[in-house]
Amino acid sequence: MWLLVGLGNPGPEYAGNRHNIGFMAVDEIVRRHGFSPWRRKFQGEISEGRIGPERAIALKPLTYMNESGRSVAEAARFHKIEPGRIVVFHDELDLAPSKMRVKTGGGHAGHNGLRDITRHMGADFVRVRLGIGHPGDKARVHGWVLGDFAKAEQDWLRDLTDAVAVHLPLLLAGRESDYMSKVAGAVRPPKPLKPAKPAKPDAAGAPPAGATGGEE
Repeated sequence: MWLLVGLGNPGPEYAGNRHNIGFMAVDEIVRRHGFSPWRRKFQGEISEGRIGPERAIALKPLTYMNESGRSVAEAARFHKIEPGRIVVFHDELDLAPSKMRVKTGGGHAGHNGLRDITRHMGADFVRVRLGIGHPGDKARVHGWVLGDFAKAEQDWLRDLTDAVAVHLPLLLAGRESDYMSKVAGAVRPPKPLKPAKPAKPDAAGAPPAGATGGEE
Protein backbone atom coordinates (compact mmCIF):
# COMPACT_ATOMS: atom_id res chain seq x y z
CA MET A 1 0.00 0.00 0.00
CA TRP A 2 1.08 3.56 -0.77
CA LEU A 3 0.35 6.75 1.14
CA LEU A 4 -0.01 9.73 -1.21
CA VAL A 5 0.19 12.97 0.76
CA GLY A 6 -0.68 16.41 -0.57
CA LEU A 7 0.59 19.35 1.45
CA GLY A 8 -1.37 22.56 1.90
CA ASN A 9 -3.43 24.59 4.33
CA PRO A 10 -7.11 23.80 4.95
CA GLY A 11 -9.92 26.27 4.33
CA PRO A 12 -11.33 28.16 1.34
CA GLU A 13 -9.12 31.20 1.96
CA TYR A 14 -6.03 29.10 1.13
CA ALA A 15 -7.48 26.95 -1.65
CA GLY A 16 -5.88 28.82 -4.56
CA ASN A 17 -2.52 29.52 -2.89
CA ARG A 18 0.78 28.42 -4.45
CA HIS A 19 1.51 26.71 -1.12
CA ASN A 20 -1.51 24.44 -1.79
CA ILE A 21 -0.33 22.91 -5.05
CA GLY A 22 0.19 19.62 -3.18
CA PHE A 23 -3.53 19.53 -2.30
CA MET A 24 -4.35 20.31 -5.94
CA ALA A 25 -2.19 17.44 -7.22
CA VAL A 26 -3.71 14.90 -4.83
CA ASP A 27 -7.24 16.11 -5.66
CA GLU A 28 -6.51 15.39 -9.32
CA ILE A 29 -5.06 11.94 -8.49
CA VAL A 30 -8.24 11.06 -6.61
CA ARG A 31 -10.43 12.32 -9.45
CA ARG A 32 -8.43 10.77 -12.26
CA HIS A 33 -8.11 7.32 -10.68
CA GLY A 34 -11.67 7.09 -9.31
CA PHE A 35 -10.83 6.96 -5.60
CA SER A 36 -13.53 6.90 -2.92
CA PRO A 37 -15.12 10.14 -1.67
CA TRP A 38 -13.05 12.12 0.82
CA ARG A 39 -13.72 11.47 4.50
CA ARG A 40 -12.21 12.70 7.76
CA LYS A 41 -9.58 10.52 9.43
CA PHE A 42 -6.01 10.77 10.76
CA GLN A 43 -6.37 14.53 11.44
CA GLY A 44 -6.98 15.01 7.74
CA GLU A 45 -9.07 13.93 4.79
CA ILE A 46 -8.46 10.56 3.16
CA SER A 47 -9.59 8.86 -0.02
CA GLU A 48 -8.84 5.27 -1.02
CA GLY A 49 -8.36 3.55 -4.35
CA ARG A 50 -5.90 1.91 -6.71
CA ILE A 51 -3.15 3.19 -8.97
CA GLY A 52 -2.93 0.37 -11.47
CA PRO A 53 -2.28 -2.77 -9.40
CA GLU A 54 -1.27 -0.80 -6.31
CA ARG A 55 -3.56 0.03 -3.36
CA ALA A 56 -3.22 3.61 -2.23
CA ILE A 57 -4.54 6.09 0.29
CA ALA A 58 -4.58 9.80 -0.53
CA LEU A 59 -4.21 12.11 2.46
CA LYS A 60 -4.63 15.87 2.87
CA PRO A 61 -3.57 16.85 6.42
CA LEU A 62 -5.92 19.39 8.02
CA THR A 63 -3.39 20.36 10.70
CA TYR A 64 -2.00 23.31 8.71
CA MET A 65 1.29 23.06 6.91
CA ASN A 66 3.70 23.31 9.83
CA GLU A 67 2.11 20.35 11.66
CA SER A 68 1.59 18.06 8.65
CA GLY A 69 3.74 15.33 10.20
CA ARG A 70 1.15 14.54 12.88
CA SER A 71 -1.41 13.48 10.30
CA VAL A 72 1.08 11.63 8.08
CA ALA A 73 2.57 9.70 11.00
CA GLU A 74 -0.85 8.68 12.31
CA ALA A 75 -1.95 7.32 8.92
CA ALA A 76 1.37 5.55 8.34
CA ARG A 77 1.33 3.88 11.76
CA PHE A 78 -2.25 2.69 11.39
CA HIS A 79 -1.61 1.10 7.98
CA LYS A 80 1.99 0.04 8.73
CA ILE A 81 3.33 1.98 5.74
CA GLU A 82 7.10 2.42 5.59
CA PRO A 83 8.58 5.85 4.67
CA GLY A 84 9.74 4.52 1.30
CA ARG A 85 6.10 4.03 0.29
CA ILE A 86 5.03 7.52 1.33
CA VAL A 87 4.91 10.06 -1.53
CA VAL A 88 4.60 13.72 -0.57
CA PHE A 89 3.47 16.26 -3.18
CA HIS A 90 4.56 19.79 -2.27
CA ASP A 91 5.38 23.25 -3.60
CA GLU A 92 9.01 23.97 -4.43
CA LEU A 93 10.40 27.52 -4.54
CA ASP A 94 13.70 26.38 -6.05
CA LEU A 95 12.06 24.98 -9.20
CA ALA A 96 10.74 27.15 -12.01
CA PRO A 97 6.96 27.25 -12.39
CA SER A 98 5.55 24.10 -14.10
CA LYS A 99 8.69 22.00 -13.43
CA MET A 100 8.53 18.77 -11.45
CA ARG A 101 11.26 16.67 -9.86
CA VAL A 102 11.22 13.51 -7.75
CA LYS A 103 13.58 13.00 -4.85
CA THR A 104 13.83 10.44 -2.04
CA GLY A 105 15.24 11.60 1.27
CA GLY A 106 17.33 14.70 1.85
CA GLY A 107 16.73 17.93 3.70
CA HIS A 108 13.62 20.06 3.95
CA ALA A 109 15.14 23.30 2.53
CA GLY A 110 13.07 25.38 4.92
CA HIS A 111 9.73 23.90 3.87
CA ASN A 112 7.66 23.69 7.05
CA GLY A 113 5.57 20.74 5.90
CA LEU A 114 8.61 18.64 5.00
CA ARG A 115 10.34 19.68 8.19
CA ASP A 116 7.47 18.40 10.33
CA ILE A 117 7.06 15.14 8.41
CA THR A 118 10.81 14.52 8.82
CA ARG A 119 10.51 15.21 12.55
CA HIS A 120 7.81 12.54 12.88
CA MET A 121 8.85 10.01 10.22
CA GLY A 122 12.49 10.53 9.33
CA ALA A 123 13.60 11.78 5.91
CA ASP A 124 13.37 8.63 3.79
CA PHE A 125 10.07 9.40 2.07
CA VAL A 126 9.56 10.26 -1.60
CA ARG A 127 9.04 13.93 -2.50
CA VAL A 128 7.34 15.09 -5.69
CA ARG A 129 8.58 18.68 -5.93
CA LEU A 130 6.17 20.92 -7.86
CA GLY A 131 7.80 24.15 -9.01
CA ILE A 132 6.15 27.45 -8.17
CA GLY A 133 9.21 29.66 -8.77
CA HIS A 134 10.79 32.20 -6.46
CA PRO A 135 9.69 35.84 -6.19
CA GLY A 136 13.34 36.92 -6.36
CA ASP A 137 13.51 38.45 -2.91
CA LYS A 138 13.61 36.47 0.33
CA ALA A 139 11.46 39.11 2.02
CA ARG A 140 8.64 38.40 -0.46
CA VAL A 141 8.58 34.61 -0.07
CA HIS A 142 5.84 34.51 2.58
CA GLY A 143 3.46 36.57 0.48
CA TRP A 144 4.38 34.63 -2.66
CA VAL A 145 3.60 31.16 -1.34
CA LEU A 146 0.41 32.35 0.38
CA GLY A 147 -0.69 34.23 -2.72
CA ASP A 148 -3.04 32.69 -5.27
CA PHE A 149 -1.86 31.45 -8.65
CA ALA A 150 -2.42 34.18 -11.24
CA LYS A 151 -4.90 33.75 -14.07
CA ALA A 152 -1.99 33.49 -16.52
CA GLU A 153 -0.65 30.48 -14.56
CA GLN A 154 -3.81 28.38 -14.76
CA ASP A 155 -2.93 26.60 -18.04
CA TRP A 156 0.40 25.20 -16.90
CA LEU A 157 -1.01 24.46 -13.42
CA ARG A 158 -3.80 22.39 -14.93
CA ASP A 159 -1.35 20.62 -17.28
CA LEU A 160 1.01 19.84 -14.41
CA THR A 161 -1.53 18.44 -11.93
CA ASP A 162 -3.17 16.42 -14.70
CA ALA A 163 0.16 14.91 -15.86
CA VAL A 164 1.27 14.19 -12.28
CA ALA A 165 -1.92 12.15 -11.83
CA VAL A 166 -2.04 10.43 -15.23
CA HIS A 167 1.55 9.19 -15.16
CA LEU A 168 1.72 8.33 -11.45
CA PRO A 169 1.76 4.54 -12.12
CA LEU A 170 5.30 5.00 -13.48
CA LEU A 171 6.52 6.43 -10.18
CA LEU A 172 4.91 3.69 -8.11
CA ALA A 173 6.53 1.11 -10.41
CA GLY A 174 9.97 2.56 -9.58
CA ARG A 175 10.41 4.35 -12.91
CA GLU A 176 11.19 7.83 -11.56
CA SER A 177 13.05 9.07 -14.65
CA ASP A 178 10.24 7.97 -16.97
CA TYR A 179 7.72 9.66 -14.69
CA MET A 180 9.58 12.97 -14.74
CA SER A 181 10.05 12.76 -18.51
CA LYS A 182 6.38 12.07 -19.20
CA VAL A 183 5.23 14.90 -16.95
CA ALA A 184 7.70 17.34 -18.49
CA GLY A 185 6.50 16.46 -21.99
CA ALA A 186 2.86 17.04 -21.09
CA VAL A 187 3.23 20.56 -19.64
CA ARG A 188 3.10 23.63 -21.85
CA PRO A 189 5.71 26.26 -21.00
CA PRO A 190 4.24 28.91 -18.72
CA LYS A 191 3.46 32.35 -20.06
CA PRO A 192 5.55 35.10 -18.45
CA LEU A 193 3.66 36.96 -15.77
CA LYS A 194 3.07 40.62 -16.57
CA PRO A 195 4.50 42.99 -13.98
CA ALA A 196 1.96 45.08 -12.14
CA LYS A 197 1.44 48.51 -13.70
CA PRO A 198 2.49 51.43 -11.51
CA ALA A 199 -0.30 53.70 -10.35
CA LYS A 200 -0.74 56.80 -12.54
CA PRO A 201 -0.20 60.21 -10.94
CA ASP A 202 -3.15 62.60 -10.80
CA ALA A 203 -3.41 65.66 -13.03
CA ALA A 204 -1.17 67.73 -10.75
CA GLY A 205 1.59 65.13 -10.85
CA ALA A 206 1.05 63.94 -7.27
CA PRO A 207 0.62 60.22 -6.50
CA PRO A 208 -2.97 58.99 -6.20
CA ALA A 209 -4.63 59.21 -2.82
CA GLY A 210 -3.57 56.38 -0.53
CA ALA A 211 -0.48 55.50 -2.57
CA THR A 212 2.74 54.77 -0.70
CA GLY A 213 6.35 54.56 -1.68
CA GLY A 214 6.89 50.92 -0.66
CA GLU A 215 5.23 47.56 -0.12
CA GLU A 216 2.77 47.11 2.69
